Amino acid sequence: MKIENIKIEKLVFGGQGLSHLEDGKVIFVWNVLPGEVVDIEIVKKKKDYSEAIAINIVEVSPERVESKDKHFLSTSPWQIMSYNTENKWKKEISIETYKKLGGDVFENIDPEIIFPEEEYGYRNKMEFSFYDSDEKPNVFSLAFFERGKKNKFPLEKSELADPIINQSSKEILNWVNKQGLERRNLKTLIVRSDGKGNSIAALFVKDEIEFKNYPKLNKNNLGLQIYYSTHKCPASVPTKLLYSEGQDFLIADLLGTKLKFGLLSFFQVHIPIFTKALTDITKHIESNTEVVDFYSGVGSIGLPLAKKQKQIILVDSNEEAIEYAKENILLNKLNNCEAHCIPAEKMTEIITKDKTIILDPPRAGLHADVTKKLLEAEPPKIIYLSCNLSTQARDVKILAEKYNITFSRIYNFFPRTPHVEGLVVLELNQS
Repeated sequence: MKIENIKIEKLVFGGQGLSHLEDGKVIFVWNVLPGEVVDIEIVKKKKDYSEAIAINIVEVSPERVESKDKHFLSTSPWQIMSYNTENKWKKEISIETYKKLGGDVFENIDPEIIFPEEEYGYRNKMEFSFYDSDEKPNVFSLAFFERGKKNKFPLEKSELADPIINQSSKEILNWVNKQGLERRNLKTLIVRSDGKGNSIAALFVKDEIEFKNYPKLNKNNLGLQIYYSTHKCPASVPTKLLYSEGQDFLIADLLGTKLKFGLLSFFQVHIPIFTKALTDITKHIESNTEVVDFYSGVGSIGLPLAKKQKQIILVDSNEEAIEYAKENILLNKLNNCEAHCIPAEKMTEIITKDKTIILDPPRAGLHADVTKKLLEAEPPKIIYLSCNLSTQARDVKILAEKYNITFSRIYNFFPRTPHVEGLVVLELNQS
């Protein structure tokens, strides 16, 4: 459905532009900037709101710039604005989200936003689909899905990706196109880099295929795995390993600590800006402290702190991540660290009054049992890093029963996208 001449009021949490239809119904629109008048195509209708994409910009904002990627709407919809405008809106939206969902506890905060100089080429992980046309069946391109739709479209590269990822994915694609595969055979390609010019990759296929030859590794492409991934699951989940050569891991350096991570385990996608957040975290933990790092992943926060602390306890429910965490403890010869593969809410007994607690949960935020135990045990300090400010604000509002915010900062981990991460330091109210 096409609607003409909608005026955009502002940008909102999630990255879309806000407007209202003639009947007063709220509509969220992609590919817009505040003040623009646009023609839109509605892509989703809900009871209380609709979502749309601008297909024609009638009145253009002076802040609009030409996007680098043709496919920017799928991966980085904020390529259309200047970088200064992006960071201004990220700060404004972050403060609005905190105050709207966190209430009075956020009333007086004015967090600084930290952002990298580099706007592009920073992502150390990309997942591509495959595309072939009816005119050229079984001649494949890398692909993404259109935003709000089920259609795929071809692409040559991603401007957000580390250059070695674009290079490696192209080499694997060239090999794929020599194998005589059909559309139904292919699922996805995941490529990761270490920020130092090296990559590893995994190809997911929907049949148990034996190939006559395989892509050749080189000094920069360190490893390749090919997985059969059942068609019953749309996600890139390994069902069976069909082929493996070279490494299935990379190693990054964070504050002098070497961290091994796998292709499928979680690791920060922007290492330089994450290092800035990690540096801020270190400033808020006194030396010789017992620290619990919940949702720890491979230990990217807790382990770089270990040399100055009495003890570090890592907790995460992801088995692969904790296996790497244990390897990282050995790799760095840390005798004061331990790692446990268990959901945080199943190990709340380690939250005590004498420990500092670090939290870096998934987008859903803290489990209610974790929040409850924090309020009961009253640890002196809680350091909460989040990729979802809305659930972070919700959790901090609950913790504010006994805690005060003593530090907050926003980090632009994901330039040219709407996403940010927020750091909040909470200290026990002594009154």
